[in-house]
Amino acid sequence: MHRWGRSAVSASMAVAVGGLMVVCTSSAAEAAIACPSGYVCIYPDINYGGQPYVRRASDGSVSDLPDSIDDRGSSVINNSTRTARIYVSNGYSGRHVCVRSAIADLRSYDMNDRTRSLKINNDACG
Repeated sequence: MHRWGRSAVSASMAVAVGGLMVVCTSSAAEAAIACPSGYVCIYPDINYGGQPYVRRASDGSVSDLPDSIDDRGSSVINNSTRTARIYVSNGYSGRHVCVRSAIADLRSYDMNDRTRSLKINNDACG
């Protein structure tokens, strides 16, 4: 008989029934990575999926997003009191969308996988 560590059992459970392997994972493991308070998070998948690019709003704008999210952003959470604008070109140029709180799917703005720069400031969207 195998002894399983507490972490292995709490993270997932596998049960063999009649030659069929059923794997159950905890809901916490499947949950999207939360965007911390005071941050702007750009996710590579719609509905806030995948490993986000996380930027503290007080650290300001990014004129050229890093390769990990450059032309890969699909959803955005602005969990700060500032405004966040996502641009399709480097240097805050070209078409953009202003994010007040969250956008689950950038396809509706024709900006899916077209994130190049992030402007964070205190100006109102509009």
